Amino acid sequence: MERRRSGHHRINSYFCRTSSTILFRRTFFLVLLFTTTTNALVKIPKNKTVPAVIVFGDSIVDAGNNDDMITEARCDYAPYGIDFDGGVATGRFSNGKVPGDIVAEELGIKPNIPAYRDPNLKPEDLLTGVTFASGGAGYVPLTTKIAGGIPLPQQLKYFEEYIKKLKGMVGEERTKFIIKNSLFVVICGSNDIVNNFFALPPVQLHYTVASFTALMADNARSFAQTLYGYGARRILVFGAPPIGCVPSQRTVAGGPTRDCVARFNDASKLFNTKLSANIDVLSRTLRDPTIIYIDIYSPLLDLILNPHQYGFKVANKGCCGTGLIEVTALCNNYTASVCPIRSDYVFWDSFHPTEKAYRIIVAKLLDRYLNRFF
Repeated sequence: MERRRSGHHRINSYFCRTSSTILFRRTFFLVLLFTTTTNALVKIPKNKTVPAVIVFGDSIVDAGNNDDMITEARCDYAPYGIDFDGGVATGRFSNGKVPGDIVAEELGIKPNIPAYRDPNLKPEDLLTGVTFASGGAGYVPLTTKIAGGIPLPQQLKYFEEYIKKLKGMVGEERTKFIIKNSLFVVICGSNDIVNNFFALPPVQLHYTVASFTALMADNARSFAQTLYGYGARRILVFGAPPIGCVPSQRTVAGGPTRDCVARFNDASKLFNTKLSANIDVLSRTLRDPTIIYIDIYSPLLDLILNPHQYGFKVANKGCCGTGLIEVTALCNNYTASVCPIRSDYVFWDSFHPTEKAYRIIVAKLLDRYLNRFF
């Protein structure tokens, strides 16, 4: 009988120690959650909080998720990241920070949003947000398959993994709170238009521009609805940019004078119209206006058409190399020089904007849309 009590005592002691360890860890991570902040530039009501920024999409918001993959859609080498912290090429498709980083910084959450697949990711990084985005991703499965990136369904699987890790760190209730109050950013669609529909004649045999953009918009709506199902209640779904005006597309399809490609821009606008309508219908169906369509087309086009108003000198070429075609592998330290003053350029390479351009756009968008959540 005494042995049984002794064994029972040891088991109770073990569970007490284990419970204490779990409690300590959760308390430790909760302390981190409330203390890991930077100075906020965007004012949030005192009774509201945004604990994390969680990002999905393509190269515009990828921070290095493709770094260990065999794909053209990666940039973990110089001169990418030349103006990032320490001049390190992290896998961000720009000279410095990308929109996810800037949103987190503006909200006072943390300086950068790390890639979920970063091997150096720390557990405490999960508390304030990560990006699951992958260069080359699109709303249409074939788009991502062409580029060799991480498809949106796989990004969601990583997100499920993320939720499990959060629960292990801070418990079920705090995890629900984080998911409910975090800002979710979804940026995708450009690759579908230029690297799929307009690049592949067989696709144009099966779809018209109207039906293809409808497919994109329907898949985008389903993605947003899935995030809502996970408990997300602050979801920003970005439309497509004026993709016909990015330097590479002007070079390959803009004629001798490298004009903006009207049919590409028209496809972006058509997608945006359908996406905006889909998000509006979804919000009404859910009776919850917590999924918001974001117009990225207009602010970026304004920078491109009126660069001098924003302190830019060049808007039709990238800073890397000739600025006409260099992107990813063609933008490298061996065959491409870099412009000395990055802040003169709207575009870093022939496809992705500079950090300065991103900062201007993000500031405009947060000022216009964020108050809808509060």
